[in-house]
Amino acid sequence: MRLERWKEIQQSKDVDAVLVSSPANIRYLCGFAGTESYLYLSGKHGVILTDSRYTLQAEEESGGLEVRSIAGKRGYGQLLKELLREDSVGRLGFEDESMLYRTVRKLQEEAGISEERWIPLGDALSMLRVQKSEEEIELLAKAEQIGDAAFSYILGQLAHGVTELETAARLEYFMRSQGAEDKSFDTIVASGLHSAMPHAVPTEKRLEPGELVTLDFGCRYHGYCSDMTRTVVIGRAGERQKELYRIVLEAQQTALFKLRAGMTGAEADRTARSVIEKAGYGAYFGHGLGHSVGLEIHERPALSPRDETVLKPGMIVTVEPGIYVPGVGGVRIEDMVVVTETGCRNLTSSVKELLEL
Repeated sequence: MRLERWKEIQQSKDVDAVLVSSPANIRYLCGFAGTESYLYLSGKHGVILTDSRYTLQAEEESGGLEVRSIAGKRGYGQLLKELLREDSVGRLGFEDESMLYRTVRKLQEEAGISEERWIPLGDALSMLRVQKSEEEIELLAKAEQIGDAAFSYILGQLAHGVTELETAARLEYFMRSQGAEDKSFDTIVASGLHSAMPHAVPTEKRLEPGELVTLDFGCRYHGYCSDMTRTVVIGRAGERQKELYRIVLEAQQTALFKLRAGMTGAEADRTARSVIEKAGYGAYFGHGLGHSVGLEIHERPALSPRDETVLKPGMIVTVEPGIYVPGVGGVRIEDMVVVTETGCRNLTSSVKELLEL
C-alpha cells in the first residue's frame, strides 16, 4: 500500500511523524485529490486535515483515513497540536519545498512545537514517486493517447486566419471531450516569430501562410499528466524551416535510440545536444532535453546538463529538443517515454514528419 511508504521517510529522516502538504504527494499516498489540506502520518494515525469544502471528498477518496476539519477558531495548528500530543511526537517531518516560511512559523506557534523539532524533508516524499507502477504507466499512457487524438483533431482546424488563442481553446475543449479532467499545463500555440519563444503565450495573432506553428499541450487523466509537442507549417515550408526541422528531428531520434536506464540525465541531454551543436545551432537550444512527468507536469529527475541522477526503469520522461532562432522561428518535437532497462518505450504516437498544411 502506498500509504505505508512514508515509513521509508520515517527511517531515513529519523522522524516520528510527517506532515504532507504537497497535493501531488497527498494524492499519491492516499488518493485524496483536494487542495489546501494536509496529510498527517505517524505510527498510530493517518489523518487528513482539511476544511468543510473537502470533508466529503476526503472521506470518499482516502480509503478510510480519519478526516479532521477546521472550524471557527480551531485551525490547522490546533488540529496538529492535538495529534502531536496524542502520538507523543518528538520530531515532525515537513515538506519545506512546498510550504511557505510564514505558514511553517504559524503552525509551529499554534501547535506549540519548537523549530528544532520540525525536520525539513527536502524532496524525500516526492522521490517516492520517481519510478511509476504499471497502473500509473497505464494512466499516463491514456493521457498521452488523448493528446495524440487532440493533435489529429487540431490538424483539421489549423488554417490561415485562425488565431493562436482559438487554436489553444479548441485543443483544450477536445481533450476534455475525450475524458480529460483538465489541461496539465497552459497550452502553448506559437506561430511565426512567436515560435522562437519556447514558452510563448497564445495571443490574438492569426496564423499566416509560410509560418511555423509550435503546439505544446497536455491533459490530466485521473490525476496523471500528458505532454507532447509538434511543429507544423501553414502552407509550404521554406528551406531554412526544413533545415531546422530536420536537425531537431535527428536530435530527438538519436536521443530516443540511446535513452535507457543507467545513464544520467546529463548524459541523456548530451545525446541530443551534440547533434544540434554539430549542426551549428547549439546556441539556440537553451533548455534541457526533458523532464519527468507524473501527477505533476514537471517532476524529478530532469534530462538536463545539470542533472546527474541515474535513470531507472519505470521513470516517465519527455524527450523534447528544440531550436529557436530569433527573427526566424523555432522548432520543437516532444514525445513522452517510459525508461526501460534496454531503452525506452514511446507513449506518443503522433506523426513526426514535417507537415505542410
